[in-house]
Amino acid sequence: MVAAVPGVGTRSQAKQLIDAGCVRVDEVSRKASHAVRPGERVEITARAPEPSTIEPEAVPLAVLYEDAELLAIDKPAGMVVHPAPGARRGTVVHALAHHLGALPAAGEAERPGIVHRLDRDTSGVLLVARTRRAHESLARQFRERSVEKRYVAVVRGAIAGSAGRIDRPIGRHPRERKRMSVRTTRGRPAITRWRVVERLAGATLLALAPETGRTHQLRVHLAAAGHPIVGDRVYGARRRGGTAIPFPRQALHAEAITFAHPATGASLTIRAPVPSDIQRLIETLRQPGGRASDSGASA
Repeated sequence: MVAAVPGVGTRSQAKQLIDAGCVRVDEVSRKASHAVRPGERVEITARAPEPSTIEPEAVPLAVLYEDAELLAIDKPAGMVVHPAPGARRGTVVHALAHHLGALPAAGEAERPGIVHRLDRDTSGVLLVARTRRAHESLARQFRERSVEKRYVAVVRGAIAGSAGRIDRPIGRHPRERKRMSVRTTRGRPAITRWRVVERLAGATLLALAPETGRTHQLRVHLAAAGHPIVGDRVYGARRRGGTAIPFPRQALHAEAITFAHPATGASLTIRAPVPSDIQRLIETLRQPGGRASDSGASA
């Protein structure tokens, strides 16, 4: 029998409880890798939340939506979501502490309210849970893959076809542990749907819909397909052939997200306009007659 524990909405939180000895199976502490069998009794001792050490910072936030349960912002490129080594100040969480007056009482100490992330140099819609109910609901929706995410990206080269699906597991790179790769023996399932929006000079504007949420998924999948995202210094710099297109960050933007509101259950879609730097890149690369579709990404 597994008891539901309020506030434990993510795998990382559950693992922290297990590693701390707060989870026992038939009165014996087990590792996170233990597979629970029918008839075993699981006991969970909830821990008091760790006090946050995050200081509020008056960092501007572009708020797209806000109510008593959740907040959605348009995260700019260059901003880290939560404190991490090398980024202890100026994160989204520090800005939230200032904007809300108090950090959400849900999630981990240094990630309060955070249910998903965007890479530092990826812009776009980011959801934040303001209540424990919202955190648990959104975490469950992400886990069950019922959240619909839509991105736009400018990739190098002329991709063949008008739409497609990339289904390649992703895991840690076998030699470079800070990189992810499709060339791994322990990859996790990863699926990305793509559609051509416009063909550009030496590049393609794509609309992307990830069905899973693996680390660096879109960047890894597109690089593995031979069309790395323009400006991606991690996954695009080593590609041979083609003409390099200078851009100061990966040309990737989280344009929209659709989910069920944690309180009402109503479907809610939140959009963030394509930022000016990607707009300028598209204009620079635009060719007469190159548009493939007038729907999807705004450009």
